[in-house]
Order: sequence, then C-alpha cells, then structure tokens
Amino acid sequence: MSRYFCKSWRDLRRFLRCRLLAVLVVSLGVINLWSAPVLGEELPVLKLSVLQFGTAHWELDHIQRLGLDRQAGYDLEVRLVPHLPASRIAVSSGDVQGAVADLLWVQARYDQGEPYLYLPFSSQIGDILVAEDARFESIDDLRGKRIGVAGGPDSKGWILLRRVAAEQGLDLEREAEVSYAAPPLLNEAMRRGRVDVLVTYWHFAAKLKAAGGVRTALQMADLLDALSLDRDLPVLGYVFRESWAREHRDLLDRFAGSLVEAKRQLAEQASRWEAIRPLMRVEGDADFEALRQGFVAGTPAALDDQRISDLQRLLVLTGAEADEVLPDRLFYRADASRRAP
Repeated sequence: MSRYFCKSWRDLRRFLRCRLLAVLVVSLGVINLWSAPVLGEELPVLKLSVLQFGTAHWELDHIQRLGLDRQAGYDLEVRLVPHLPASRIAVSSGDVQGAVADLLWVQARYDQGEPYLYLPFSSQIGDILVAEDARFESIDDLRGKRIGVAGGPDSKGWILLRRVAAEQGLDLEREAEVSYAAPPLLNEAMRRGRVDVLVTYWHFAAKLKAAGGVRTALQMADLLDALSLDRDLPVLGYVFRESWAREHRDLLDRFAGSLVEAKRQLAEQASRWEAIRPLMRVEGDADFEALRQGFVAGTPAALDDQRISDLQRLLVLTGAEADEVLPDRLFYRADASRRAP
C-alpha cells in the first residue's frame, strides 16, 4: 500500500510540475504577446546631415554610440557629407530634417522666405593668429599687414574683425593686404611666413597653435565684447525648417535633451573622447587635447531673452536689416516642463 502511495505521490508531483511549467510557458507567452508592440514599437527617426570630419559629428557619434537617442525616445540617423554645401542642400531639399549652419545662413534663408528654427550648437567662432614673436598690441597693428582669411569674405570672424576695426577708423579691405583661401592652405602659409595675420576657424587654429610658432592675437570673443555683445553667443547651430519643427516639436525637444546630456558627458568625462579620437584626424596628443578643450569651451548656454537679443544685434551688425532680422520664434528654447532623458 505504501509503495503504491509513494509511487502515486511521485507521479502527482511530476504531474503538478508539468502543469506548473505549462502555465508558466503560457503566461510568459501572453506577457510577450502583450509586450511586443511596446518593445518593438518603432521610434521616430531624426535625420541629420553633417560634415564627415566636422565637429558636430563628434557629439552626434557619441549620442549614437551610447544610445542617448533611444534613451530619449527617438532614433538618430546621421548622414555624412564631404563639404558644407551638400549638407545645406540636403536640409533645403527635405532629404534630411536638420543640418548644421551658421546664424548668417539662417538669416539669409529667412530673407528669402525660407524660415529655419535655430538650435544652438557651439559658441566657437574662430581665432586671429600671429607669429609667436610678432608685435601685436591693438587692432591698429593690422594696418598694412598681410591677412589670410579662411572661408572667404563672408566669414563670420572676418566680418566681426572688419566691423570692430571700422569703429576704430581702420578699413581693413583698403589698408591691409587680404587674401582668401581654404583653412589648410592658410595654415601652411602661416607656417611659411607668407601671411602676417590669420583669421581662421577655431579647430584649425587649435591645431596650428598646438604645433607651436603662433599665438592668439585676438579671440573672436574679444570682438563680440568690443561690440558690447555677450562673449558666449552661439553662432553655429542645428537648423530645421520651421514648418517641420512646428509639427515635430516633441521630437525636437528629445533631440535637444540628448544634446545637453552628450555635451555634459563630454565636458565632465575626458575618457569619453578616446572613442571620438579617430574622427578628429589628429596627429598627436597635443592636437587631440587642444581640440577636446576647444570643443568643450564652445558649449553654449541656453538661450534667454537677452542672448536672443544679442544674436539679433549681431545679425544687424553683420548686414541684416533691423526690421527684417530673424524673429524670436526662430530661436529654439528648451521646454522647461520636459524631463531630462
């Protein structure tokens, strides 16, 4: 009798275990069935076009690599282009939703009836360099000098320098020898002593200074200061067609939130930059550190009424009509009610 009971008890336990396992399998299947649409739900995609070796690519690569976009509830797609005009064409044609452009470009598009929303990226404009042993004490020392300007006559740094010089009675286009060329060519000209002064972009200036033999004569921030403007104005930004931005404000806020987090991590954790180093095309540690520090130094503060007013004044100083300047609505401000990703 006992043997029969034991055998039956063992069978019963085996039977119960099987039933319990079956219940668990079915339950998990139901859970997965209900969860699948949530877990597998497609995130909204944000397509950006940026220069392959541009500085914006550094932070966007960081966002993608660490999944900051997906944490914020969107999927970032970066399309790399070899030159700036290709990026501007991509956003103008609607092939992508956003690109990086300077404030003057946004103003020019607004003048032509194509408004873009401007989300600040960097306050780095550039540097004005001279040889390490050159005498330079004031703007007046530019008189009669050979000045190399990177980016052409519409370069922001050159426009600002001319404006400040003009306020001090100096017409640089008439009283200096000015030449325009690509930044790498001008860097080489500076090394060989073929130009006395170089007005160039910050990252090219950083590499040149890291190699030695040149120094900063004036920072662009000094020029803004001379014009009674905020020294930390973000003159580069991510730009989006206003019509698209209005319809996708939630996605834009998510992107802006992930940018803030990326910039915070890159500023506070130097080790994060090792993964970005291959994108920076540096020749050594000095170049690498100069670019890292320069990028972090250009992190812009959030826009407020005063900073927007200063940006508008800057646009007027650089040629925009006062009654047709970029309106407040086209400057992105973070939604304070949105939680950080």
